[in-house]
Amino acid sequence: MARLLARTCCFKALSQAPRCPSGLVAARPWSHGTLTAYMPEAVAFPRPKDHQHLYKVSVEQSDIFWGTLGRSRLTWITPFHSVQDCDLCQGRVSWFLGGKLNVTVNCLDRHVHVAPDKVALIWEKDEPGEEVRVTYRELLELTCRLGNTLKRQGVKQGDRVTIYMPPCPLAVASMLACARIGAVHAVVFAGFSADSLADRIRNAQSETVITVNQGLRGGKIIELKKTVDQAVKQCPGVKRVLVSMRTTSKVPMTALDVPLEEEMMKEEACCEPAVMDSEDMLFLLYTSGSTGKPKGLVHSQAGYLLFAALTHKYVFDYQDRDIFGCVADIGWITGHTYVVYGPLCNGGTTVLFESTPVYPNPGRYWETVERLRINQFYGAPTAIRLLLRYGDEWVKKYDRSSLKLLGSVGEPINKEAWEWYFRVVGETRCPVVDTWWQTETGGICISPRPSNPGAEILPGMAMRPFFGISPSLLDDKGNVLLENDVSGALCISQAWPGMARTIYNDHKRFLETYLTPYPGFYFTGDGAYRTSEGYYQLTGRMDDVINISGHRLGTAEVEDVVNHHVAVAESAVIGYPHEIKGEGHTPAAQDTLGCQSLPHPHQGKGQGMTFSSRPYAREPG
Repeated sequence: MARLLARTCCFKALSQAPRCPSGLVAARPWSHGTLTAYMPEAVAFPRPKDHQHLYKVSVEQSDIFWGTLGRSRLTWITPFHSVQDCDLCQGRVSWFLGGKLNVTVNCLDRHVHVAPDKVALIWEKDEPGEEVRVTYRELLELTCRLGNTLKRQGVKQGDRVTIYMPPCPLAVASMLACARIGAVHAVVFAGFSADSLADRIRNAQSETVITVNQGLRGGKIIELKKTVDQAVKQCPGVKRVLVSMRTTSKVPMTALDVPLEEEMMKEEACCEPAVMDSEDMLFLLYTSGSTGKPKGLVHSQAGYLLFAALTHKYVFDYQDRDIFGCVADIGWITGHTYVVYGPLCNGGTTVLFESTPVYPNPGRYWETVERLRINQFYGAPTAIRLLLRYGDEWVKKYDRSSLKLLGSVGEPINKEAWEWYFRVVGETRCPVVDTWWQTETGGICISPRPSNPGAEILPGMAMRPFFGISPSLLDDKGNVLLENDVSGALCISQAWPGMARTIYNDHKRFLETYLTPYPGFYFTGDGAYRTSEGYYQLTGRMDDVINISGHRLGTAEVEDVVNHHVAVAESAVIGYPHEIKGEGHTPAAQDTLGCQSLPHPHQGKGQGMTFSSRPYAREPG
């Protein structure tokens, strides 16, 4: 009966909205077929002939391009009346004005209506060889029960909910449950310290935290509930902590704590989707800046979802029935966009990877590829460089014939790692897409694919802008560099639907960080080189931010941690090249006598660095 209720009640919003064209799911890849098979909406565009013409339409006639895609790719409760109202000079970015929708209807209900028993999530647990498959019907039921639980606990539309969980189906359901009822989720990577978690809870003004009793990673138990307890002591505004059971171990429960599974089973498996405006907040996600205060980037509903779905579809050539394997944690923007929202909006099957690349051995990724028959694999260069050191045998031990495409994310991939990835992992038959984007951009902005059929891919280079992305290189005087074979500050000259709208409760900082340095442009903070062929290669950060293992870390934050040590009067942190992590950092810490440095031991490959005084937290890149 509960399942029947989920199928009847939850389809109400769907029945009021236009259906997506049936040809979209079966659209042909960028590498084959006609342009209208590649993108069915192209029939509405002015005489596009190939990918390059399609890209030209997307930047020169963006209202036509995004308006057509917005109408066909998303399910609306109320259609939008205007495609955009954007002015980067004034810091105004709005897309699909007047439109009303619910993200979970797009990610769940409409797929349940067509294929309820299709697998939505494959949870690759930390325990080797174990996976859990969750269908779209089951994920909708989980989402609805959790949404009703949140409402019963007093969570209202617009409230911020902090999620501190490892990758697992209930973590995804927590994100979707917030979207279902119109709350705003703020996922915090489940490796942050109690102090860092508390900072984010307070900044988001969260009254609700969702966590698990314990986490598992690399065979080790992580006491997440204990970390939450320490954080909540610093957050008087928190009214409730919902605790799920990842392991069988009981943990101390306080007056604030709510046993999540028990409460969910009391609720109906039907939760009416909230009617959300296109520009309402969907989530907050914190990222480092050049000051010690993390930035809570705000992403809105419709524009972000459309950009996530479109980039997932076309960068990775995702086809119906593919198994998409992004091994990023859901605490980073990569996990948000390419583990959760992009694949689910496209009705795909997505992998939730809970473990590490080397547990129980360096073949973990490739054994998972063989067992789950993964078609697209998306990971970080740090992990690729690490696994390269273990040799080819750990890769060749497993069948990787299911792979069709390989991707890298978070930092530029060096040529040696790229060639090993292409030659050994992909057996020279899988394109490698080196993707550039940021927490702020919402989705991939520069990547070798999509492109014209057979177009070249150069090692270690992001190369081509995605649809609607108009990159520019500017010199230190703010002049646009029009020629090729030139380096400059990477900026984007017009707004796109997936970009962040503001920094939570600090729009002035948003303007100063991204839109003021080069008026009329979005400033990425990265430098880039444009080759003689017009391809883009990222050259690194231009601000005081270090990219470690694909995660951005402000040097001011590290200095703040070092300065807390009783022996340190002041400190300075600088980056240096690191053969596995891409970049590392060295603190030059001066004690109160001015004559001694503070030790800074490494705490594991690819994980950045932890100081003996207090750990810092890695940031999404």
